[in-house]
Amino acid sequence: MKITDAKVFVGGPGKNYVTLKIMTDQGVYGLGDATLNNRETLPAAYLQDYLIPNLIGMDPRNSEDIWQFLYRGAYFRRGPIAMAAFGAIDMALWDIKGKLANMPLYQLFGGKSRDGAMVYAHATGADLEDLMDSISFYVEQGYKAVRVQCGIPGMPTASYAVPEQKGGGQNYITDFSGIRPKVEVWDTDRYMRYMPGALAQIRDRFGPDLRILHDVHHRLLPREAAEFAKAVEPVGLYWLEDPTPAEDQDALRFLRQHSTVPIAIGEVFNSIWDCNKLIENELIDFIRVAVTYAGGITPVKRIVDLAGLHSVRTGFHGAPSHSPLCMAAQAHLNAWAPNFGIQEYLVLGTPECDALFPSDHRMENGMVYVSDAPGLGVDFDENEAARYSYKPGSHPVVRLEDGTLWNY
Repeated sequence: MKITDAKVFVGGPGKNYVTLKIMTDQGVYGLGDATLNNRETLPAAYLQDYLIPNLIGMDPRNSEDIWQFLYRGAYFRRGPIAMAAFGAIDMALWDIKGKLANMPLYQLFGGKSRDGAMVYAHATGADLEDLMDSISFYVEQGYKAVRVQCGIPGMPTASYAVPEQKGGGQNYITDFSGIRPKVEVWDTDRYMRYMPGALAQIRDRFGPDLRILHDVHHRLLPREAAEFAKAVEPVGLYWLEDPTPAEDQDALRFLRQHSTVPIAIGEVFNSIWDCNKLIENELIDFIRVAVTYAGGITPVKRIVDLAGLHSVRTGFHGAPSHSPLCMAAQAHLNAWAPNFGIQEYLVLGTPECDALFPSDHRMENGMVYVSDAPGLGVDFDENEAARYSYKPGSHPVVRLEDGTLWNY
């Protein structure tokens, strides 16, 4: 069996999805996602100009050897561009494996560990009252877990994921007005004074059973993160996400020494080498890698196995920058992983997106039920894809009030 051709498509309804299709001499094809948010043309070019020519003639069943060829053969290893491209190839090869075996991917991993995987929604609000309404909406939809973010009184601009006006909903829409990002202004002191009390009010309103998650998005220094985590311990958060910059692993050790709040981190990690010490030293409770960003199913499965040895659970990244292909790959991993924790599930789906990526994966009452179709269980309509093209876009950058650039 040989790979005969591969194509890269860039575009989609409201997003620049990067979709890879690998064809074989037996008529079986596989699909993968290389979407790198607001840098989409980079993995697309790497795939088209360098990687696809090397794939032609290879046996797609040898996915481990191909992954090693991509990773070790590149010499300059890791990094988000390369790993997103590798991730798409690896995902497509696993899709082919499943189709050849006439099995869903979770069966190739070892079968199901659960019937459905718990997901969490993103509840946001311009202020606390608006956030409470958003939480109520998701609770009524059957969600058992929500991530909560709201505007901070006195903050000069709307902050991460927060709408500028009440009722604005999730603020994750890519700005397609140009490549230059808009600026959000951040004030740590205002955040530290306000957010612990807001989280306590949420717990009081919704009771002990709702799983409450909160994302700091790398904004705090180690001492600030420890102070914040200590302040919110009585709330009983399901997790505190990205309290400090992910590359500062000593900060997480400091935080662990000062608080018992569960810590989730990893959405910006590219490989097992970014998180192996965090996992082995049990400095985190949830690992947040994404199949696309971390090089595909093959390396992410290794991360999951390592995490399971150290009581670290999964909480895969699931923002709208991932196409339904990445989310399907993670759905299969979630069905299999014995140390599954929760799955981020940010629903920005539209009829247009469903037409582009037909699928029978099912979300119901805050749970995702994986498809039993062979492979990933998601298809790709090239005729629909022809309706879309790449549009330059951006996400914001963050500055402090004095103009200092800060962590987005």
